[in-house]
Amino acid sequence: MSDLFLTNGLVIDPARDVREKINCVIRRGRVAEWTKAKQPPTGVPVLDVDGAVVAPGFIDLHVHFRDPGEEYKEDIASGLAAAAAGGFTSVVCMANTKPVNDCAAVTRYMRHAAQMVDGVRLYPVGAMTRGLAGEALADIGDLAAEGVVGISDDGKTVANTLIMRRAMEYASDFQLPVIVHCEDPHLAGEGVMHEGAVSTRLGLRGRPSASEYLIVERDITLAQLTNARLHVQHVSAREAVEAVRRAKAAKVGVTVEVTPHHLFLTDETLADFDPNYKMYPPLRTEADQTALRRALKDGTIDAIATDHAPHSTLEKEERPIELAAAGVIGLETAVPVSYRLVEERLISLSRFVDLLTRGPAAALRLPHGRLAVGDTADVTVFDPRQQLQIDATQFRSKSRNCPFHGWICHGKVLFTIVGGRICYEARMARSG
Repeated sequence: MSDLFLTNGLVIDPARDVREKINCVIRRGRVAEWTKAKQPPTGVPVLDVDGAVVAPGFIDLHVHFRDPGEEYKEDIASGLAAAAAGGFTSVVCMANTKPVNDCAAVTRYMRHAAQMVDGVRLYPVGAMTRGLAGEALADIGDLAAEGVVGISDDGKTVANTLIMRRAMEYASDFQLPVIVHCEDPHLAGEGVMHEGAVSTRLGLRGRPSASEYLIVERDITLAQLTNARLHVQHVSAREAVEAVRRAKAAKVGVTVEVTPHHLFLTDETLADFDPNYKMYPPLRTEADQTALRRALKDGTIDAIATDHAPHSTLEKEERPIELAAAGVIGLETAVPVSYRLVEERLISLSRFVDLLTRGPAAALRLPHGRLAVGDTADVTVFDPRQQLQIDATQFRSKSRNCPFHGWICHGKVLFTIVGGRICYEARMARSG
């Protein structure tokens, strides 16, 4: 069904500066009316959300679904199911599949596979360079025509500055943002974790903060030169945050995302050599974490994104940390883990919703992130009062490489609604 009467919820819509107890009439998949009326229009099913938060559908700017090529880790169907369970109505899928999404055929396959699921919306990102090799530009025009929402070599950094400049110039011609993973490959090398006192104590090779912020500075400079739209992924270093803050003050077209794991974990968590805490860019110091949180509070950071990176148990947990795959899953934990920021009074509830709705929508100019009359009825309903314990064994994702397993949190996702259709309903959630 695509008609609903959402009642008894606290509506929070930062894009419209709304925080109000009001009911929503959804007809034919769109917001038809906001009303104080207690009774639904004739024939419209009632969904009583009993004091939970009703928000625009949450958007994840950064996921990896491994499809095509590594479907044993995650395929599009399982990835979209995980997204729905996590409260996300739209996800932006990176290009590092096998084969790489560097041509229209792969983009077309991804979009078709998502349409067959008929649930959460999938927005593909095309590769910046062919095969993610950093040597020759991908067919950006063909990718744009097929509907990619940006270009990125995520997982790798384009080391050649001239190639990067050309990518920004071509992307600008097609009004696409350039989405960047910022780590100098030569400085990062084969490092396993953040380079610092903890890596020295553990005897593990490090990836210095400089490998991140040098590329952030370079790409900001190139964006200013070419007038490109730049989106910085998974920022982790305090110097990188400062670079973005300066760029925004100078009116450079740059946006930035941060992950829950960089907000809540530090390099100290690798003391037990657990590969579930290995990711790139790596977990950094408490000082870096403090800088990220400050930037989240003051508006420098635009969005929370998961960098959902599924891996099999064999690749992640059954290898020594030096050989284990890098990356963690996050779609089904992002809301309750990140809600701790509200509980800690670092940010308001409205700012929390903003970081998952208006912020990501604006970063990539997606047609979502608000619930005005006439807008598509993509809605996330979550209850800050409900407690849950994160259990990775129960995830919809095929993978289990979760750094938050066992955490007790608040902020349970109750319903995920896409185009007026309920795509996910939590067990024990009440509906009328």
